[in-house]
Amino acid sequence: MAEKIEVYPSSGNVFADLGLPNPDELLVKAELTHRISEIISARQLTETEASKLLEIDRSKLSALLRGKLSDFSIEILFRFLNILGSNVEIHVVANSKPDVQAQTRIVMA
Repeated sequence: MAEKIEVYPSSGNVFADLGLPNPDELLVKAELTHRISEIISARQLTETEASKLLEIDRSKLSALLRGKLSDFSIEILFRFLNILGSNVEIHVVANSKPDVQAQTRIVMA
C-alpha cells in the first residue's frame, strides 16, 4: 500500500512554510529577482551584458538569477531594477485588521 502523504495549506510564503528566518525579506528578494530576470530576458541581454550594465561580476549575477539571494540586499535589487529602467515605488498602507499580522509584499505593475 502507498505511503500516505500529509498535505498542509500554504501560508502564501514558501519561505515561511519552510521555517526559514526572515521569510518576508526572502520573499521580497525572490520577487524582485524574478522581475530582474524577466527584464534581462525581455531585453535579450546575455549574463555578460547584464552584469556589465549592473556593474557586478557575471558569476554574482548568475548566482542571483539561480536564487542565491543572501549576497544581495533589497536596496541593491532596487538599484538593479532602476538601472534596468524600472521605477521602484514604496507604498506604506495601514493594516485594516489590527489583529492580523502585517505583511511586506511586492506588487508588480
